[in-house]
Amino acid sequence: MDTGMDKIHNETNGVLAASAPAMPQKLIIDTDPGIVDDSMAIMMAFQSPELEILGLTTIFVNVTTKDDTRNALLLGGKGRVADFVHGSDGLGNIFLPSPKAQKFEKDFVLGGAFFALRNVNPAAEGNIYGDAEAADVVFTSGANIVVVGINITTQVKFTGKYAQIICDMCKFYRDWHVKSDGVYGIFLHDPVSFVALVCRDLFTYKKGVVRVETQGIYKHPWTGYAPIEVAWAVDVEEVLNYIRKFLMKP
Repeated sequence: MDTGMDKIHNETNGVLAASAPAMPQKLIIDTDPGIVDDSMAIMMAFQSPELEILGLTTIFVNVTTKDDTRNALLLGGKGRVADFVHGSDGLGNIFLPSPKAQKFEKDFVLGGAFFALRNVNPAAEGNIYGDAEAADVVFTSGANIVVVGINITTQVKFTGKYAQIICDMCKFYRDWHVKSDGVYGIFLHDPVSFVALVCRDLFTYKKGVVRVETQGIYKHPWTGYAPIEVAWAVDVEEVLNYIRKFLMKP
């Protein structure tokens, strides 16, 4: 999403089933892997056999788009291009017209803070603050949206030692939290949002209209818009266990 927000698009409905084999859920992850928790969520996604990652799209937030894209390629890999066999369009150079865009069944958004302190200023959370007007357009678009705000993600704190690459990545982020808030650990914003996608039963939700105030206090109308889902509570210990399981994989 070109709003400065992280999102995970989900093209199938429902919770992942653990019983009968099912077709992998198809995902597009829009991300800014210039921050540790984004990178952790991407690692988890690529280790999930029940998911098919169609692609990563990048946008600048914490570093430039160039650096974000480089990091995404490092995390997701770069496929071999065999255009000398199949043509530059992959269809024998017949260059068919572009298909119409398909609507996503569900759009997961990490952003906002509901009845909690924000992290940019008392009224703004970082991902929404990056493009508040665009965020309001998204929330009032009528799309099937699930929002996980930092009121949920800051409840899930990562401490201790894990795989070496995770330890190396987390040190700078952890040291900032120690200096900034006195928190000896890191908040797992993006990994928690990823878990909300694949294990919805670890969260409870409320539905309602969500607006992003851009013109002063409550200047926007609230009627006539479709409600969206907002994560309201989280099973912290179970979410941590789920994240640990993935990040400890060899």
